[in-house]
Amino acid sequence: VIRTYQELHGKPLREVFLHARSGIDVAEFEGYKAAVSGETKVVAVRVRSESRSLRLFRQGTRPVLRGTFLPTGERRGYLWTSGFKPELKAYDGWDVPVPLSLEVQHGEADIEQVARDIFGLTKLNYNACKLGDSQPVTVLFSDAVGEILISNPSVLDRRPQFRFYV
Repeated sequence: VIRTYQELHGKPLREVFLHARSGIDVAEFEGYKAAVSGETKVVAVRVRSESRSLRLFRQGTRPVLRGTFLPTGERRGYLWTSGFKPELKAYDGWDVPVPLSLEVQHGEADIEQVARDIFGLTKLNYNACKLGDSQPVTVLFSDAVGEILISNPSVLDRRPQFRFYV
């Protein structure tokens, strides 16, 4: 991907953001940094649902607005990717919306910009014809591919290329 971008655009990537539910350790992060040019900014962000964590309630009958972001520090915050959608005048959930916990683990990035980017990655899932997933496509699709890869243990020739799973 990095090489292809360079060939198509004639310059290295400016930024690479890594999204992971479980997190990225220092050795993994250093490996990612080694794969790109020194000009490329690399940032690792943990993105995970916080089902046993913070909840927000609004006055009235509607749940928290989808897209609400609560920073809890310079590198952490909570993002509600599910919730009331004013444009549709609806909430398509059954329970109190659960936030995503965002944490910039490695590298430097503005947590509010990270939240805006991740929210943008939840807006429209063309493959599922769904407006407003609760997980960003980067995490959601990697889960789906992982499930396919482990679903049949008798397959010996595993193909990690994304095109096989779309």
